[in-house]
Amino acid sequence: MAGKTITVKLKKSTIGCTDKQKANVRGLGLRKTGTEKTLENTPAVRGMIKKVIHLLDIKEN
Repeated sequence: MAGKTITVKLKKSTIGCTDKQKANVRGLGLRKTGTEKTLENTPAVRGMIKKVIHLLDIKEN
């Protein structure tokens, strides 16, 4: 798994989400709808993605 990355894109707004979900989106480095971020494939990042998967598009690199 060394060197593996995940690209996440915020496809939906966080309006109406709980504070914890908003914090997870910010923790992934996403701000506005349409922003993309490439992150390391770690268990911590996977857990954050799992909490807000309904808001994201995910590509494994």
